[in-house]
Amino acid sequence: MESSNVFTASLNIQVPVWDLQFVSGSSNERAEGSGLNPRKVEARRFTLRSPTGAGRSGTGGGGVSILLVEDNPADAMLVREALEEHHVEGELILIADGESAIDYLQQLAGGPKSCPDLAIIDLNLPRRSGREVLEAARETGNCRQMPIVILSSSDAPQDRNDAARLGASRYITKPSRLEEFLELGSTFKAMAGSTSR
Repeated sequence: MESSNVFTASLNIQVPVWDLQFVSGSSNERAEGSGLNPRKVEARRFTLRSPTGAGRSGTGGGGVSILLVEDNPADAMLVREALEEHHVEGELILIADGESAIDYLQQLAGGPKSCPDLAIIDLNLPRRSGREVLEAARETGNCRQMPIVILSSSDAPQDRNDAARLGASRYITKPSRLEEFLELGSTFKAMAGSTSR
């Protein structure tokens, strides 16, 4: 597991309201053939577009699919900006709590949909922890090999060790400077195997 050691502090960045370009508002999929109607998973889907507007739009042109499990709207917006800054195009699926993320992964296991190309998970989440989401992802048959980045404000050795033990591909401490946060887009792009321009 690779690791980044970046000093972390609270981000004091003015965050504008997102220009929300949804692919769809939420996911409410039925488990294939189960006869059950699982709880609605609150997933917000955003189209990732490069800042120049060039290249493909949406996921129809072969863009990547990235799952972001993050409850802090400012951090979620920064991840989206970092991806777009590095010309990652496709779909960003944002889930704001651990329990909904686990439900989403379980629905992927029971259906024909493929796993995202990359998952970015915060450790400190409401309802279920990021550790539990990571563990669930590694237990989900078709998502076992999905690259997973833990993006956390914690730099505690125990958190890093737990993430490595549970199968995280990489652990990154959330940067305190905007420029450093935006540079993470390059790492995410490489891990997602993006072929976007």
